[in-house]
Amino acid sequence: MTRWVMRTASNEVTGRPGGVREWSAGADLPGSLRGRGRNGDFRAEALPPALAGADAVALQPIFSGHRPLRGKRVKRTLLLRVRAGTPEDVVARFEAELAAMPDLIRTIHSWALSRADPAIPGASTMWTHVFEQEFADLDGLTGEYLLHPYHWTCVDRWFDGENPASIVEPGPAHLIRWAPGEVLR
Repeated sequence: MTRWVMRTASNEVTGRPGGVREWSAGADLPGSLRGRGRNGDFRAEALPPALAGADAVALQPIFSGHRPLRGKRVKRTLLLRVRAGTPEDVVARFEAELAAMPDLIRTIHSWALSRADPAIPGASTMWTHVFEQEFADLDGLTGEYLLHPYHWTCVDRWFDGENPASIVEPGPAHLIRWAPGEVLR
């Protein structure tokens, strides 16, 4: 099943576009980093008119987990691009290390790691992966998650351009949004 994630330029996309079954869009909270397009802007690539000014990413989940959480929550979405030419075994290790985070970091509730599917009409080709998580509150994200030793010693090396193990292109989008209820199932 394909899901969609939206990165909006204006934070004004409120209605679900026709033909899209599941999606995530909303106003970004402080601390969100919108990433960079190839020319420093947002890309729309043949999107339906309702999505003009948005980056729509079609997702094919590869790992996910669900931990019940009632009520309002923080939904964090990380859109990233793995450097072209990275060997598949290295990409698989990267994906496995991201997928191990929820077992080690207790503030992550439901989560999904997906590969972007650029073959679907209207989908962005800017990103290769999307990592989504739900947290009970902002402290769960900015505290335990970002400060956890596993994050700093294992996962961060993939993103640090000064580390020879880095495979993630500069300019990921890090979106933080409140959700009234469950987004990831």
